Amino acid sequence: MPSPTVLHVDLDAFFVSMELLRRPELRGQAVIVCGGLGQRGVVNTCSYEARRFGVRSAMPVSEARRRCPGGVYLPSDFQYYAPASKAFHAILREYTPAVEPAGTDEAYLDVAGSERLFGGAPGIAATIRRRIRDEIGITASIGVSTNKLVAKVASDAGKPDGLVVVEAGEEASFLAPRALRELPMIGPRTAAALEQLGVRTIGDLAAIPVSALESRFGSHGLELHRRALGQYLAPVLHERARARSMSRETTFDTDVADGQRLRGILRSQADHVAAQMAAESLAARTVTLKLRFPPFETLIRSATPGQLLMLGSDLYGAALALFERAWDANGRRPVRLLGLGATGFVEAGRQLRLGEDVRGIQLERTLGDLRVRFGSSAIRHGHQLGDGDHYP
Repeated sequence: MPSPTVLHVDLDAFFVSMELLRRPELRGQAVIVCGGLGQRGVVNTCSYEARRFGVRSAMPVSEARRRCPGGVYLPSDFQYYAPASKAFHAILREYTPAVEPAGTDEAYLDVAGSERLFGGAPGIAATIRRRIRDEIGITASIGVSTNKLVAKVASDAGKPDGLVVVEAGEEASFLAPRALRELPMIGPRTAAALEQLGVRTIGDLAAIPVSALESRFGSHGLELHRRALGQYLAPVLHERARARSMSRETTFDTDVADGQRLRGILRSQADHVAAQMAAESLAARTVTLKLRFPPFETLIRSATPGQLLMLGSDLYGAALALFERAWDANGRRPVRLLGLGATGFVEAGRQLRLGEDVRGIQLERTLGDLRVRFGSSAIRHGHQLGDGDHYP
């Protein structure tokens, strides 16, 4: 019988954990990190203390405030999180080339073939947890099993800061008592349909005849049955999947017609996306602008300038030209949503343009490092300052 060699590694409440590193006085409190703090904002992640109030990822901030009015609400700071994410994935790749990223804060590994160098999978998992704690300063939960599905459920079961090993042959018994929604592939509609059949746990699902599942769910019925037994054949991908795009959007609580504010937000978005690209050592060929006017009229414009886009100033310059043309063409109407994206990625690296000074590139990278260390608002461009900002 094969030994478990598949790991699912998941950083615990990643954005919150990073915020607590620089604001340790918030430990033990209900901390909610949001993509926007206004009525149209969305919760990105929250501390386990906040989850006790029913706050969850992807919940509107307005709903989170109703459930947890005493919580600490913080805006997401992706420039600050990116280096930690990069360090996390670098640690994983030291143990096997079979690393499949599943986001900035989680990944699957298959350590088959690495045992002679690093020991068995449980030992490798324990070492990875220790290194993440020592080198990054945050915690991770890891599930170990024979396939990705069971490893994922195991890491969730170990949260926070846990290690759960499911041996070969124990997959079905491990899953059986767990709630139905803990099984990947079970969404709200499928769960509701199964609950009508009296299914409450994964074990209940496994006990239903395949023919009954197929009559209700068609071809997905057999897959539901297999997953309930812990059977899953998809392998861990052996190459890093390169992101197809990176983007940043801002939805305004009230529609904005102030050009200075819109340009300042666009510059912040450019800096954010540039930091994401730098964390992955990427450059982009194309920049995309997204504009939404009330009530829900959306424009998308793209440009491929002909040279690689690496820095915040590169992205901002290309996006600003798109913005000015699109905004003028629409009578400079108030804007409901503004977004900037980058696509067409290649490995970073470009020659200096004619007349370009390397000091400008060094300055941008230094500013990016300072924002990573002290927060995205530590250093801003003049047009990013609003009327309520205080400065000399």
